[in-house]
Amino acid sequence: MKRVWIAVLVSLAAVAALFVWAPTFVLNTASWGGDVEVERDISFGDDPRLKLDIYHPASARGVLPVVIFFYGGSWQHGDKSIYRFLGASLARAGMVVVIPDYRLYPPVLYPDFLRDSARSVRWTKDNVARFGGDASKLFLAGHSAGAYNAVSLATDRRWLAEVKLDAKADLSGVIGIAGPYDFLPLKDEFLKIIFGPENARPATQPINYVNGDEPPLLLLRPADDTVVDPGNSSRLAKRIEEKGGEALLKTYNHVGHLSIIGTMSPLLSVLAPTKNDLVEFVHQRSMRSTSAAPK
Repeated sequence: MKRVWIAVLVSLAAVAALFVWAPTFVLNTASWGGDVEVERDISFGDDPRLKLDIYHPASARGVLPVVIFFYGGSWQHGDKSIYRFLGASLARAGMVVVIPDYRLYPPVLYPDFLRDSARSVRWTKDNVARFGGDASKLFLAGHSAGAYNAVSLATDRRWLAEVKLDAKADLSGVIGIAGPYDFLPLKDEFLKIIFGPENARPATQPINYVNGDEPPLLLLRPADDTVVDPGNSSRLAKRIEEKGGEALLKTYNHVGHLSIIGTMSPLLSVLAPTKNDLVEFVHQRSMRSTSAAPK
């Protein structure tokens, strides 16, 4: 029996290592299938970078909750094509999934990527019905820097207000995965450039805008994240609760900063129930928003 458990652990470690070294090929190849349709490279802004992909069930009936997912990469790297596995996996769980690109450093700095993220939400709100999505059941989600983007739109009302949206009124919920929300002082030299002068950096932190009137938040984190301090999530959850808002914090012991997002794929789902927790949150809040809608 001991040898069996050792073999299982070795296999899980090998799969996790595979995710680190070849995520695009392995996870995205495994996501192929005719049950999910993909609309690629839809423009939502004037800049050539501002395009998004939409994943939706091929045989969906009725309107589905919508998840806009922002990827990570320290606001310096990333591309929507890397996350086909996530779009397909969540679409199979009964959602319309929108994955936008946003401009990165260089040439842009804070808050340009937040303005891009807000533009993608505006476009989705206006157009997602054409793809089977319910614009009244709109969720934001993100991993790492993308989680910062999603949570920033939920807490700092300026960016959605610029596109004539409101976090409380227009969002059914927000999911942050291994995100930085309270990460001063900065040590990385590139981040110091991206987030501007030191005296202005407190205004870049999502935690400093919490007032208890945010949409419900689900915060998912690895217990031993060596890239983003897991305390970012717990401090944010505590602040929201202190202000009378709703934040659910979940911690996973067998994933790291990269592999936690890989668990959205069936290949790595054994490592943590991240996908199940996200799906449950979306569907429960979708039902809540339906029951709260005026009749």
